[in-house]
Amino acid sequence: MELFSEKGSIVRKIWSNADTVLFIFAGASAEFALNKAVDWLYFTGRLPADPLGRLFSTVTYAQRIVFSELAQAHKAIDQITAIHSTVEANRHAKIPDWAYRDVLFLLIDYSVRAFELLYRKLSPAEKEEIYNTFYRMGLRMDLKDLPGNYKQWVLVRDEHMRNDLEKSRFTVDLYKQYKKHLGFARYLLLKEVQAQLVPPHVRQLLVLRKVSLLVLIVPLYKFSRKFKLDHLVKALILPETYQPQIKALDQSPEMVNNFTTVKEASYLS
Repeated sequence: MELFSEKGSIVRKIWSNADTVLFIFAGASAEFALNKAVDWLYFTGRLPADPLGRLFSTVTYAQRIVFSELAQAHKAIDQITAIHSTVEANRHAKIPDWAYRDVLFLLIDYSVRAFELLYRKLSPAEKEEIYNTFYRMGLRMDLKDLPGNYKQWVLVRDEHMRNDLEKSRFTVDLYKQYKKHLGFARYLLLKEVQAQLVPPHVRQLLVLRKVSLLVLIVPLYKFSRKFKLDHLVKALILPETYQPQIKALDQSPEMVNNFTTVKEASYLS
């Protein structure tokens, strides 16, 4: 039985941990709001209506693919592509290829950033492994102009951010929706995580401060894990509605299937 990612790989270690997945979620929520193709997120109206659910399902479905058998992962990726094609047909327009790459790239980038912020520096070989996993996702989606390796991707990623991100009225509105659905305290926590996690260009566009209170919060969180109290901290990050999904992220990867369907996986659907 061939797996999409090998057992014991760094990719599985990152994506089977609720801590890192939640931080990936935080980074994704920042860049989704800034992407120049964000109007596609508003076309169906589902993202602004339930931004946490849409973003959470996108991230958790990426996790599901990582832990699938190869054939199942390919089937899931093909279904996501088909969903996007339906949205394109309804709008009578084509989603730019660079927009697909941007989503793929932010999953790569925040996989690295979240793990290094919470645990340790990754080796060049581990970063290459992370890139290769998502590279194969991109190939299955028939994305063009994907860099051949991690070092090349670093350069292209920077170019993508500078060309494809901007603060727009959609950005402002989406952050209003984050605040509405999270509540004031959780919204402030989200911005603290983003300030510590996102690349400098993203931080500048969102006007996030360079020094985040997270430098104090992360050590306390690591300490809470030693005494099995981290579930209390996780409860502070997202509303009660999402606690079953958060709990599942720390369990057997197959548990993700109980909370995510193919249709939910698409942030455009």
